[in-house]
Amino acid sequence: MLLVAAALLTASMHSLGVVEVPDVPPAHAAPAAVAVVAPRHPAPVPVATGGHTGVEDVATAGGRAFLDGLGALDADELGRAAADRRVVETVQDDPPSAATVARWWVGLHGDERDLLLRCAPSVVGNLDGVPYAVRDVANRATLMTGLADDDTGAAEAAMLGQVRDSLVHEPGDPQRYLVTLDTRGSGRAAISIGDLDTAADVTVVVPGMFFTVTGQMTDFTDTANDLSREQATLAPLATAGGGSGSGVAVVAWMGYRTPDLSNILSLGLAETGAVRLERAVDGLRERPVDPPRLNVVAHSYGSTTAMIALASGRMTADTLTVLGSPGSDVRSAADLAVTDGEVFVGGAHSDPIAGSGYFGTDPGGASFGSTVLDLAGGVQDAAGDVFRRPVGHNDYLEPGTASLHDVALIGIGRGDLVREQVRRGDHDGDSVVGATPDMYLVRPQDLQPRD
Repeated sequence: MLLVAAALLTASMHSLGVVEVPDVPPAHAAPAAVAVVAPRHPAPVPVATGGHTGVEDVATAGGRAFLDGLGALDADELGRAAADRRVVETVQDDPPSAATVARWWVGLHGDERDLLLRCAPSVVGNLDGVPYAVRDVANRATLMTGLADDDTGAAEAAMLGQVRDSLVHEPGDPQRYLVTLDTRGSGRAAISIGDLDTAADVTVVVPGMFFTVTGQMTDFTDTANDLSREQATLAPLATAGGGSGSGVAVVAWMGYRTPDLSNILSLGLAETGAVRLERAVDGLRERPVDPPRLNVVAHSYGSTTAMIALASGRMTADTLTVLGSPGSDVRSAADLAVTDGEVFVGGAHSDPIAGSGYFGTDPGGASFGSTVLDLAGGVQDAAGDVFRRPVGHNDYLEPGTASLHDVALIGIGRGDLVREQVRRGDHDGDSVVGATPDMYLVRPQDLQPRD
């Protein structure tokens, strides 16, 4: 057990594409730790009636009453509310449901929405149920205000600078949208590659240990962009996605605090992260366009987080792919709210975490009921292979890997092609089913991994 823990520490020190430990801000600039706030509103607290609604009423309200109270504030009061710690905690830690927010937002007049967006962007930008394009505008306003504020501390400025850099996209790549921004403590953020308001296929990528906004947000967003490119290349193979939507979007979701050396052996952050992931997916389910096909791709400790969420009864996904997973207390794929047959597990050669079952059951075990990706064949490419197999714990979503290609196929509804690659005749003597030529739609950059 101790050997596995040591491997877990060592293998997770780097992101999927980052090879350095995140820079530590100067000690004098370190932000105060922020405790996770438990839900403060077991039932909506009604806003005062028969008189003027003020900031105090909003700060102590919950559910629809919280939203209605916001809508009743004037410009000055909205500004004060957005800076009130209690309001921030409600929005970030205990918000109304996405369905409640969506109904509220649709019911507002245009000038009411404009006032909220102008005076309380940090509130509007982090409410699941508000259109993602609106949230992007709001969160970018918060971002730029923070960067321009002389009172912003060095640690927070570094975090915001990383987010700003993460929003830059190459010509020809999809627009990037800032859909979550929480500047408290070590921060939380989520950036979408592509339009979440209209995409037929949405893939949410959940990171593992030692990921921080300040240390890895730019690289993590670029990794999401690599997956988006791979999906775009495979678009001719895609099956029909969600309803009337079109195109793909990939979310670099650093929406929870990941473990560090002080809490690496605990499941507490996974459990808190699972609740936040449930809310993020809830928002996608409530968008005005038909809900997308929803794919979750989770690496390392993020896979534990995702499986907790999908076993909670509060979240569903069309597909789940876990990579380098240390396991969870979920015993079977049947216990996950994922479409039957659409749970995939990848373990690379020389990955000490994959298959360890450190946090419980190994999702790649024979009894779990998942499809195990054909990734662990060895360091050297097999003769004739178009893609190389990943090596180690942090190579899964690198361009040119079989794992990135498989994840992209799953994300466009072609898990059947992935299963063809791994299906073996254990009982009837059949050989491995060969891949069809149209599975290998490869771009030059796939064979030239990003530095």
